[in-house]
Amino acid sequence: MLNHIIVVEDDPNIRNIVEAYLKKEGYRISVAETAELALELAEKEVPDMWIMDIMLPGMDGYALCNKIRQTSEVPIIIISAKDEEIDRILGLELGGDDYLTKPFSPRELVARVKRLFKRWNPQTQPDMQAAVKQMDLEAGDLQLHLGERRVYWHEEEVEVTAKEFEMIVILVQNPNRAFSRDELLTQVWGEDYFGSDRAVDDLVKRLRKKMEGIPIETVWGFGYRFRMDEE
Repeated sequence: MLNHIIVVEDDPNIRNIVEAYLKKEGYRISVAETAELALELAEKEVPDMWIMDIMLPGMDGYALCNKIRQTSEVPIIIISAKDEEIDRILGLELGGDDYLTKPFSPRELVARVKRLFKRWNPQTQPDMQAAVKQMDLEAGDLQLHLGERRVYWHEEEVEVTAKEFEMIVILVQNPNRAFSRDELLTQVWGEDYFGSDRAVDDLVKRLRKKMEGIPIETVWGFGYRFRMDEE
């Protein structure tokens, strides 16, 4: 099945151009002029990628990006007239995978779409599941079922995103080892990720919120480790 992309853009000219170029490349495209409408479209068919403007009527692109990242790790490309560094950093820290400033070349957008899909396609990059042994991991009150990608905390299943799962597996497989933020950024997001390492802090914060008391310790000024007391 062709990859499905939702394009969220309130400018009809830009929306139509983006839709035409992506359809020409063989993608299935759904378009929306507001974030609210886009979320309705996503409920009917989950997209494989989002392309969104920041300045939208109603819910803006930052809020939409943040909402998507609560449940999904699919690629997000942000397109915006805001070209200040702080705007790019904010967009990436909220979960965007790429940031394109208006005006932009439709061909450049297509190239970035292809690059992201290549990075995220499990057939063209090493799959995290293939890199770990297909067995369950247990660390105190935490159980990880690698084959099913399920997480249990105090015997209760916890819903986690793909990146949350990858992060916790890396930490649990290396108990008491301190990982720098850069190491975690590379292992979870990939070597070509160019966002801030605050993305690591945000991911750890989400894991701690979902699993209160999980022994992920902050190594101040460096990174994080999963504390396991030796018997």
